[in-house]
Amino acid sequence: MAYFDQAQFDVRCEWGIAAVQQIAPSDVIVVVDVLSFCTSVDVALSRGATVLPYRWKDSSAVAYAQERSAELPSPRNRFDGEYSLAPSSLINAPPGLRLVLPSPNGSRIAFAAMTSGAAVLGGCIRNASAVAAWAQRSAKRITVVPAGERWPDGPLRPAIEDLIGAGAIIRRLQGRLSPEANVAVAALESLCDSLREQMLLCSSGRELVERGFAADVELATKLDVSEIVPVLIGEAFIASTATGVVT
Repeated sequence: MAYFDQAQFDVRCEWGIAAVQQIAPSDVIVVVDVLSFCTSVDVALSRGATVLPYRWKDSSAVAYAQERSAELPSPRNRFDGEYSLAPSSLINAPPGLRLVLPSPNGSRIAFAAMTSGAAVLGGCIRNASAVAAWAQRSAKRITVVPAGERWPDGPLRPAIEDLIGAGAIIRRLQGRLSPEANVAVAALESLCDSLREQMLLCSSGRELVERGFAADVELATKLDVSEIVPVLIGEAFIASTATGVVT
């Protein structure tokens, strides 16, 4: 419905896959899944890998990966050096690796956005300024989508790490911001001085720490340490930069 499409604003912000379906047409869609899909994409692309988003890790994902000569990740609860959704598992990914990286949040949203007609970027805290610069250089109508998490029974759970990541990107954008976009910026600015602490203490951060993945939270919290801009070209995220130079 027009009430929810934020069409009158240059910079929009809305949660989850509904943003792709309900927000007014955009030139650029930035998917933000800080813990952990978009952070994993940033780390993998910095190593020269290519990441293909997909909706779910089920039997269809096996065929999807095989048809594209790509690998599927191992479960995140494994500590045997295999690639997974954990950003730390991709620090030493070899150049040329093609990885299908399913997740029910960021990857699913990016997969859905393939047919939106917009350029699709993968944003996180690590590459916030670079992603914002790419989007601003290329477009006026920009939608930033904090992915959120899932409650055990399925509905979207707004996740503050994604709101913070969205705010880190939006605060670098010019144009008329929607109220939703302004709230994301306010969230980032209110926590910026204690970002690491807040990320470790938030619900998603605590879950990862208790499961043994504190290193992933630490990687995801580093603001603007990456110049990688993941751009969805066809079915795969490839590495670009703020100036549009493909690496």
